[in-house]
Amino acid sequence: MPDSRSFSRRELLQGASVVATSAAMTTLTGCGPKRMSGSAHGLPGVDVSGPHSLKAHAMDARMLFGFAVNIQKLRDDAGYRALVEQQCSIIVAENAMKWQALRPAIDQFSFADADALVEFASRRHIRLRGHNLCWHEALPEWFSRQVTAVNARQLLREHIRTVAGRYAGRMHSWDVVNEAIEVKDGRPDGLRNTPWLQLIGTDYIEMAFRVARDADPSALLTYNEYGIEQETQEAAMKRAAVLLMLRRLKQRNVPLDAVGIQSHLQAQPAYGYGAGLRRFVQDCREIGLEVFVTELDVNDRTLPSDVSARDIGVASRYRSYLDLLLPERNVTAVLTWGVSDDGTWLNNGKDRAREDGLPQRPLLFDDHLRAKPAFVAVRDAFDARRQTGALRSTPTQQKPLPKL
Repeated sequence: MPDSRSFSRRELLQGASVVATSAAMTTLTGCGPKRMSGSAHGLPGVDVSGPHSLKAHAMDARMLFGFAVNIQKLRDDAGYRALVEQQCSIIVAENAMKWQALRPAIDQFSFADADALVEFASRRHIRLRGHNLCWHEALPEWFSRQVTAVNARQLLREHIRTVAGRYAGRMHSWDVVNEAIEVKDGRPDGLRNTPWLQLIGTDYIEMAFRVARDADPSALLTYNEYGIEQETQEAAMKRAAVLLMLRRLKQRNVPLDAVGIQSHLQAQPAYGYGAGLRRFVQDCREIGLEVFVTELDVNDRTLPSDVSARDIGVASRYRSYLDLLLPERNVTAVLTWGVSDDGTWLNNGKDRAREDGLPQRPLLFDDHLRAKPAFVAVRDAFDARRQTGALRSTPTQQKPLPKL
């Protein structure tokens, strides 16, 4: 059952400092979208453009910032498109590079949306992440009928060679394997019992990374995972299983450059994020891996109905979470899963719905593309990183912009 308690006075005051910071800033209007109709929430007086943008503050902290983007909105919505250009030094497709989008049939590829995204990013000198080459979800409808133990290995190789090869030299990074660990499945190695595991065997992960490196020698090859953020026994066990897999891959000289921590967070203070996750990031650094925060958002389903209180709670979670991770110098990119509240996946599905029926507000911009307190919280977290000693060592894997 959702927690219906209200915020304590201390929590509200901590969050209110985010709003106070916003009000104290220069009251210029950004050069991005100016949708001022509808709800009066948001921070329309805060300058979010140019040197005040998230990408500028992230750059000062030697990081990349970006969104997961919806290709249709990128095509059709000028305000959405302008906001992406204004704020992002890196982007990733929400769906356009998943198997389901790319493979209408076992012997066909459809690249129209993926090509459009690559062209958009290239023309604007925005780096691009690929998501993803191997996952047990978002598979095409034909997969369960036509893929067998006889052809699965060749099919996976062909897919990675074709997709990663098509965009070779133009990608910042690829999520090569996504969500391969599930401790609850009961295997000693912690691997999830996916169709790929059933059809190919445990070496499908190593194979995927090796084929991806051959197809695109310049992209940072990433393992992406969820559910490893909290200070719970379940998350600790999953972190341990992920780290065991990563170490084994590195010991076998598998080409693995980075780990993606998805970071679908819960806003209420009862959910803790702390030493266990930070130790995991440090362990990744010790084995030579960068860390990307790949799918950041904050679920507000159990926070009060009052929009201002909710926005404060969400902003406070963004700030405390990034303050935990960003001092680690191998954390080199932060991306939120979505651009604005009206497009969030958290408003789809009964298991994510609020009891009061109100839509969730989990992102940095509201449904009118206006900055919220969470925007200021993230920007301040980037500034705090810049002001600490986290930047004394430059990440060795960080790639320059591709030549266009």
